[in-house]
Amino acid sequence: MPGDEVLLALAHRIGERLGDAHLQLATAESCTGGWVAKLLTDVPGCSAWFERGFVTYTNQSKQDLLGVPADVLDEHGAVSEATVRAMAEGALHHSKASLTLSVSGIAGPGGGRPDKPVGLIWFGWAQQAAPGKPDVRSESRQFNGNRDAVRRQAVARALEGVLELTGG
Repeated sequence: MPGDEVLLALAHRIGERLGDAHLQLATAESCTGGWVAKLLTDVPGCSAWFERGFVTYTNQSKQDLLGVPADVLDEHGAVSEATVRAMAEGALHHSKASLTLSVSGIAGPGGGRPDKPVGLIWFGWAQQAAPGKPDVRSESRQFNGNRDAVRRQAVARALEGVLELTGG
């Protein structure tokens, strides 16, 4: 499980990469509760590359702040590929960022079910490819451990995904 120093090192690398590329990032978080945005804003000078963060824990907030369609949430649920893709696209649309990340999952200890167990986390990363045509990537991971461990691993993976999206 990544420690605080590992997470902060990832945030610093993202800051360097985004700053050098003159890109801005926005986050759309559910189960991580703003932890990704907190780490990014721990980096001095982050206002040059961190545009904003959305913490959208409820389905209603996902609709209100990110424009996630109600039918996506009804059909697929909050913890799904369709939802994190819509969250990442919504963060692009509702910010001035050129790159976004989204995360939604079941951190536990309860809330899991056979098709969506505790520790299941979905991620989305989007960037503006052409006007109105974002390039969106998504994936899911199954993490083990208690609530804190699952969330910590989710934060690390969300940050790693930004690094991959920006070239390594």
